[in-house]
Amino acid sequence: MPTGSPTTTAVLTAKALLLDMDGTIVNSDAVVERCWNDWAVAHGLDPREALKVVHGRQGYATMAILLPDRPMEENLAENAVMLARETADTDGVVPVGGAAEFMAAIGDLPHALVTSADAALATARMGAAALPMPEVRVTAESVRASKPHPEGFLKGAAALGMDPADCIVFEDSAAGIAAGLAAGMRVIGIGPRAAAHGPTAHVHDLTSVAVTTTPEGAITLTLDTA
Repeated sequence: MPTGSPTTTAVLTAKALLLDMDGTIVNSDAVVERCWNDWAVAHGLDPREALKVVHGRQGYATMAILLPDRPMEENLAENAVMLARETADTDGVVPVGGAAEFMAAIGDLPHALVTSADAALATARMGAAALPMPEVRVTAESVRASKPHPEGFLKGAAALGMDPADCIVFEDSAAGIAAGLAAGMRVIGIGPRAAAHGPTAHVHDLTSVAVTTTPEGAITLTLDTA
C-alpha cells in the first residue's frame, strides 16, 4: 500500500478462490499496450480508446466492440494472430506485487485460474512471471462466452466442486468484475483499474491480502483495503 494512503481492514471467508491472470496476479500491461496499440493504429482507431475496453476480454470480443460492423469470422481470425504475438512477447511481464507470496499461501487450498487468455498464452505469462500454474484452470478454450459473461467463473467453481456463493474472485478489470458478480460471487478488485467497477472490496495489490485458514478449513482473507 502506498505510504500515506488511508486503509481499513476487511475480512472475508470462502471455500475456494478464483483468480484472473492479467492485471491480477501477472502484470502484462506492457505487452498488452504494445500489441493493441499497433492493432488500433493499423485499423485507424485511437489506441487510448481501444485500451479502455481490451482488459479482461478475449481479443475477438474486444474487436467486436471496436469494429462493430466487421464479421465475427474476421475477428476470430485476427484474434488468433494477436494471441500468437502476445504469447511470443513476454518482455516486461512480471508478477503483480505480492503475487508470489499469495500463490504460495494458497497452494494447498482450493483455487483455480480463470483467464481470458488461451492455454498457451497463460502458460507463457505465468512462466515469465515465475508463478506456479494452478492445477485447475479455465482458459479461453474452455468457454463459449468471454467475460463479462459469468461462464468462466461458474465453470471454475464447478471444477472445484464448489457453490458459487462460497467462492471469491480476484479481478482487475470491469469485464472481469462484472463476470464474477454475475456468477453470484464476491469479488476482490486488484489495482487501479478495479476501483471504479464495484468490487466487493478493493486492494492496491496482493501485498494487501493475508491468507489464513480456520480449523474447519475455511479460507480467511484479511484485506488492507484501498
